[in-house]
Amino acid sequence: MPNLVAPSLDHLRIFLAVVEEGSFGGAARKLGRAVSVVSYAIAQVEQQLDTSLFEREGSRRPVLTEAGQALLAEAGAVCADMDSLLAKVRSLRQGLEAELSLAVDVMVPGDVLARLLRDFQERFPTVPLRLHVEALGAVAALLLEERATLAIAGPDIPDLPGLERETIGAIAMVPVAAPDHPLARAGKVAPGEARRHVQLVLTDRSPLTEGRDFAVLSPRSWRLADLGAKHALLREGIGWGAMPRHAVAQDLEQGRLVELHLPEQPQMAYDLVALWRRDTRPGPAATWVLDEIRQRLSQRT
Repeated sequence: MPNLVAPSLDHLRIFLAVVEEGSFGGAARKLGRAVSVVSYAIAQVEQQLDTSLFEREGSRRPVLTEAGQALLAEAGAVCADMDSLLAKVRSLRQGLEAELSLAVDVMVPGDVLARLLRDFQERFPTVPLRLHVEALGAVAALLLEERATLAIAGPDIPDLPGLERETIGAIAMVPVAAPDHPLARAGKVAPGEARRHVQLVLTDRSPLTEGRDFAVLSPRSWRLADLGAKHALLREGIGWGAMPRHAVAQDLEQGRLVELHLPEQPQMAYDLVALWRRDTRPGPAATWVLDEIRQRLSQRT
């Protein structure tokens, strides 16, 4: 059995061009090569692989052999992998991050985040992304642990000497309860009445904001670490609580939840800040994300 020799990447690209253009002449024009160079490259690949790639009889146009058809996808994958490698190297030489790890507060609207990341993928196809969605202090903790390079965090993050911050927007919050909850049935809520009922409160997974409460009125509270669970419990009438308005807009419209008008007027703007480590300045991809999310949040208000 003859020894097989790996064909050059250039020769594989010529093979793919012949298939794509349907002729040696078309491939030569596309690549800016002489037809003789294209013919030689194909002969070299066939010799090195000890395999005929094109039928030599019965057609004026190159027709793939069964073996050529079988190897076509592999040749394409090899060239695509090399293109990806070269694109990555070019990106690194331009200062683009090798990877972006993004930590985002759970209050950030999912549709805003999804569209931003879709556009990120198109703009930075060579930059892998890690996305962490957390609540309260757990967002900043990922930065301090060097598990994230950029964070979009909530309002209660303390000033930390190792982190820079920039206010980028706010999320509108609304106190809600199920229609059959006593506070919802009351219509006009009397001062102090909300304190008599269980309030569902989003709690922290980290010690950074432990003990800090956002718009907590009732001493009777259930603490939940998951916004989705809080949403489900509110719809079941287990308690009342504040939710991002965008997350409950459909529930309010369809009557599954009712907005509460509380005389205490708790803080209902959830400020968002961008955070990054002072010893690791945001690169081009992180800076683009920061600029885009600031702009897109402002367009929602």
